[in-house]
Amino acid sequence: MSETVTPSRPAVSMEEIQQGWHELTLRVSQLEAERSALEQENKSLRFLLERVIEHRQKSHGELVLLLSDLISKLPLHDVGILIARLVEHNAHVSEVCAALAKGKIESSLPQPAVLKALDQAKRELASAVKEAVEKLLQLDPPLEKEMLEALIKDPESFFSPKAVRANRCFLKGQVPKERILRQFGEAALVFFNDLTTDPKLNPRPKQEEIVLAFKEDFEALFEANPTLLPEQRRELKALYERVQRSRGNSDTARAQKAAFARLSFILELLYYYEHQNTESPEAVFAQRLPVLIEQLAMPSAQAALEEKLITEVEALLGYILNADHRLMVINNVGKAGGLARTLKFVLRLRAEKAPDQNPAILNEVIPEFVRQLIPASSPPPPAALVPVLDLIPTDLQRAVVRFIRHFDKLRKEDAAKLSLALAKEFKLGELEVEPKAPAPVAPEVERERAWDNIKEMIASRTEPARIAAAIRDRLHAKYDADEVRQSWITLTEADPISLIRVFCQLPYLADGRTDPVARAVMETYVTRLMHEKYAAIYHKVVNSLKNMFRANAQSPTLTNFVSLVKWVDASAANKLSADIGMPAPA
Repeated sequence: MSETVTPSRPAVSMEEIQQGWHELTLRVSQLEAERSALEQENKSLRFLLERVIEHRQKSHGELVLLLSDLISKLPLHDVGILIARLVEHNAHVSEVCAALAKGKIESSLPQPAVLKALDQAKRELASAVKEAVEKLLQLDPPLEKEMLEALIKDPESFFSPKAVRANRCFLKGQVPKERILRQFGEAALVFFNDLTTDPKLNPRPKQEEIVLAFKEDFEALFEANPTLLPEQRRELKALYERVQRSRGNSDTARAQKAAFARLSFILELLYYYEHQNTESPEAVFAQRLPVLIEQLAMPSAQAALEEKLITEVEALLGYILNADHRLMVINNVGKAGGLARTLKFVLRLRAEKAPDQNPAILNEVIPEFVRQLIPASSPPPPAALVPVLDLIPTDLQRAVVRFIRHFDKLRKEDAAKLSLALAKEFKLGELEVEPKAPAPVAPEVERERAWDNIKEMIASRTEPARIAAAIRDRLHAKYDADEVRQSWITLTEADPISLIRVFCQLPYLADGRTDPVARAVMETYVTRLMHEKYAAIYHKVVNSLKNMFRANAQSPTLTNFVSLVKWVDASAANKLSADIGMPAPA
């Protein structure tokens, strides 16, 4: 192959270079000017971008705070989870904005008031754990000192299998086998009875789960074997004495059990606040804590309630942040009846700050309290009621005595005599004479007035919870088909958003319980909503729910409404979800 020949260019003359020099200089200077202009424009754009990102960070933080305050007022059990998600989302948005602008977050992120209160409660509980452990150690219980001291630095070790077995043994006057082997060796087993191994029921238990108890003749057996455990006899005898002191109903035993119950209460509550995502509030506040409250306020040898113990119980209840959770604990005290049930009503009445604003106190709690105090037809002597009534506030004492005066289980003479004696004892003065009943109003007029008031509440944009409470009160006062129909008509006359929000609040009472008539009423509402007669109302409700779904698929109002519809009618919930365009509820 022949090589390609490249023709050589002719050399440029000096005249041509001189002629093109001025043009090249002009173009370079023009490019320099454009570069300077672009640099200035880039600086201005960057400044504006940083201003926009900074404003976005601040506005998003303020929005998260507003949403957190609103969510904290909802009657939900997973409020903490929702707020934690909001805060996590806010932190992520701030990190992204900072990476776009300067690469780091210069200012600390705003923290919702709910989380601030939660952090403060955790710090107070951690401090209370240290105080409770020190108080329990002063009483010298038969628990290992190292295990109790470890709770100060690691409170969650209280829930480890080893600690759970040790605590159970402490309450029953027993000791774990693993502890005896570790401290005294196998030679010490001769002084104990094995309470776990059974030839038929449990022939091969796990060694770490075996529980031992000192033999009944331990002292005689101990003296008869002076050669056993020569270096540890004093420690074994001391353990025996500590176990014996913690058993029974002695003052020392009751003090140890009370201190342990107080420590258990604090650790249970702290563990719940640290693991709200996985722990069920019902298991903590309706099952575990009420039992501890009863143990603290009513030692086994006690026949009456004491102001000092109730004050200590109220101090522990004060660690609970949510008022509904505190009320849940109180309402689940005294399931077995007796003095524990009286304790429940005393705590409930003492916890009420404004009884005049809560009709449930006067209409439900006080009547049940009086029935607990006076179970029989014969009136008890005033001296038997004075110690209990002395534990509640004065204004509620007056309400209780006034109810006793008209108590239907007593004869009028006995009720009047008992109420006057109690009024004199507590220096309540003369009880007010019951006002004369107003002139009877026709049922139609009364119903019209009641529903007109509810319509005014809806028109004035009153909170949905208050509107739902007014509807429940009216239905409880008179529950029949006409009242339910009128309640539905009243809701359909409101805008669809108000209807949805009131519907979501309808089943929940102020103390967190479910209204017993709510299901029947809401089932009627859903049946009417799905009927072709109310097709226009249905379309308005669906359009509002569609807008919520487009704005936020996880909207609490949307999910709560669909869940409540599913609660009363699963097929209606499936149709509603399909019309909205969201997945059917599981």
